[in-house]
Amino acid sequence: MGTSNSAITVEAIVQAPVEKVWEYWTEPEHITKWNNASEDWHTPHAENDLRAGGKFVTRMEAKDGSFGFDFGGIYDEVRNHEFISYKLEDGREVEITFIPQGNDTKVVEVFDPETTNPIEMQQEGWQAILNNFKKHAEQQ
Repeated sequence: MGTSNSAITVEAIVQAPVEKVWEYWTEPEHITKWNNASEDWHTPHAENDLRAGGKFVTRMEAKDGSFGFDFGGIYDEVRNHEFISYKLEDGREVEITFIPQGNDTKVVEVFDPETTNPIEMQQEGWQAILNNFKKHAEQQ
């Protein structure tokens, strides 16, 4: 990763097999159901071309319509059921590792922080989204 010394790590153990975790993480119809950090936000639209050189974009919006933004980038590497790396539009790098642990899957996300918000806020936000993913995957 570009700035590995300052990279932030979030992780969760999802009580589901890696094949299901991978599907829920990568398919747009699932992404729109879990990709938000709090109940007052949602993801009304997601596109995902899951391959090296492929692009993805998710539209994240406040439910009250007060703010929204597109979150997107280009995949560098995709190893089915194992690993995803991508560069965000601003050049920051993200890596996600999927580690099977029996019938569970450990998801580890490492990302370069942006410079606008405090590190703690970014870590809490990304962890909240990952926790929301865990909840979605385990309820299905």
